[in-house]
Amino acid sequence: MNTHDFIPIIIGTDINAYNMAISFHEAYNIKPIIIGKGQLPITNFSSIIGKQHINSNLADPEQFATIVMQVAADYQSVNKKLLLVGTSDLYVRLIIENEEVLKERYVFNYMPEKLLNQLQHKSNFYELCDEYGIDIPVTYFYNCGGSEDLPEPENYPVIVKPSNGISYNKNKFIGQQKVYKVKSSEELQNIIHTISESGYQDELIIQDYIPGDDTYMWDSVIYVNSLKKTQLVTFAQVVLQEHTVTAIGNYTALITRYNEEMMMKLQKLLTAIDYVGFANFDLKYDVRDGKFKVFEVNIRQGRSSYYITALGHNMAEYIVDDVIYKKEKPLTLLDKDFLFTVVPKIVLRKFVENKDIRAEVNCLIKEGKYGNPLFYKNDHSIKRKLYLFARQLNYYRKYRNNKW
Repeated sequence: MNTHDFIPIIIGTDINAYNMAISFHEAYNIKPIIIGKGQLPITNFSSIIGKQHINSNLADPEQFATIVMQVAADYQSVNKKLLLVGTSDLYVRLIIENEEVLKERYVFNYMPEKLLNQLQHKSNFYELCDEYGIDIPVTYFYNCGGSEDLPEPENYPVIVKPSNGISYNKNKFIGQQKVYKVKSSEELQNIIHTISESGYQDELIIQDYIPGDDTYMWDSVIYVNSLKKTQLVTFAQVVLQEHTVTAIGNYTALITRYNEEMMMKLQKLLTAIDYVGFANFDLKYDVRDGKFKVFEVNIRQGRSSYYITALGHNMAEYIVDDVIYKKEKPLTLLDKDFLFTVVPKIVLRKFVENKDIRAEVNCLIKEGKYGNPLFYKNDHSIKRKLYLFARQLNYYRKYRNNKW
């Protein structure tokens, strides 16, 4: 029974939503409410999630606010604050765009729409990085809705990805990938033509490919409270990411690290622009010049951010203490060793190419300094456990059959 003076309402049904749900359950013994556009087994089979409100039109900007406010109406007789938590860039954007309406019934901690647009427009974001001394890859932009000539990078391979992921995902086409690794000028032209023909009319990002396997990728999570004070900064090295073409960039395992210089650089950028809420940076280490280079910042906690909760800094508590109780927290630079994974140990032992990282993974496992949030000990659903067993087997097949 929820004896607290708030009800967490999570928008989304994926791994990120589950990680937030178990963070609330672990800290407050609350079963969060979920709003989603479709049911997913990760959350649908769970015993630690309360009522689910499923509406296939949730992602429609014209209907989002109405749907979310209809859910609020179900709890009108309950004298508790409704704490709203988004788990994807799209849902956070829709919360921000509908702030005026949603704040009649909900509380949350997100930035103003003007800043959101500045961060999500990659050319603006990279200008901010340059201004605050944060390195980025060599980058070109091409507007699919314009008529300018195609850029000609000096070197191949290059990475091609949409600047506006929300719009890109709405324009589906055969062979669509989250990120493209392009090896020639001819291949670049063909990919840009295909994406443009799909109806995507926004910018494409064309970037120098930074060499290195998954372990050259890095992750940083930062929480800035409603008073614009940074309370938490993390830094972590990726061990594995998804290798299927539709999921590249989704991390499946990482090890926490401590790099005060980079941690402070990233938090100073957010402080300077008056950011609030969770932020999740994607970076890659470039051995050619010894620099960490930032790709993007996600305007929310990431799907692999649960390591924060596992190390005693519960993500739900950061939001609740800030938004509900207005508590101050000191700045914490996370410096504990931990292996986060959502793949089975056999996948880590067989498919991590870097021998030193593989050896470290084995040490952390032996020392018990690891965790898989999908196997949350207080989630007692038998159906979900059977699903997870099948999912773990499928992960082995995916890594065996796909290589990025």
